[in-house]
Amino acid sequence: MQELNVQELQAWARQVPAPLLLDVREPWEVALARIDVPGLAWAHVAMGDIPSQLQTLDPKQPIAVYCHHGVRSLQVVAFLSRQGFDVVYNLAGGIDAWSREIDPSVPRY
Repeated sequence: MQELNVQELQAWARQVPAPLLLDVREPWEVALARIDVPGLAWAHVAMGDIPSQLQTLDPKQPIAVYCHHGVRSLQVVAFLSRQGFDVVYNLAGGIDAWSREIDPSVPRY
């Protein structure tokens, strides 16, 4: 399973092509906080909706998947990999790690 930490995600935003930051948390969680990285496109598809929304994602685009702590996103990464997505990574520690290590203005919950 491919993982990246929050520092690697921040650096990844400067890559070409720019990866998609895929938030798989529930809508109420997205309303509380989200990761915003200049240079990265952001999309929200709740984990339970991934199978029915698969056609909205590009299997050739690099994707960094995140959730609250990295558990749900790890499951989504495994699923996407089985579906033929080429470059998909789990954000270790999720949005909580981002808030602790990169941007403390992102609310923790």
